[in-house]
Amino acid sequence: MEKAFGEYALLFKVLSDETRLKIFSLLSNDERCACNILEEVNISQPTLSYHMKMLTDCGLVEGRKDGQWMRYTMNESRVKQLEQFLGELTPLPGKKKTDKGKAC
Repeated sequence: MEKAFGEYALLFKVLSDETRLKIFSLLSNDERCACNILEEVNISQPTLSYHMKMLTDCGLVEGRKDGQWMRYTMNESRVKQLEQFLGELTPLPGKKKTDKGKAC
């Protein structure tokens, strides 16, 4: 099965920003209104919109309109995909990696 390395690279790129990582962390506990995220992260509304677009476009976060505000949640299925990908990169305990590459 061919891995979608470009897709995972995009997820890591989005999460490599300190502000987006903080927002993503806040959403790990519960759904948050944009107004609450603004207060906790201490950024402007246009800056929050930019970061939320990045997080929603790559599928890590989902948003829904609630009156004049947006409410955001972590997309758990997308996070599970990322966890599975990372798990495949980690050797199992007790299993020694062998050099299967060509001789140097």
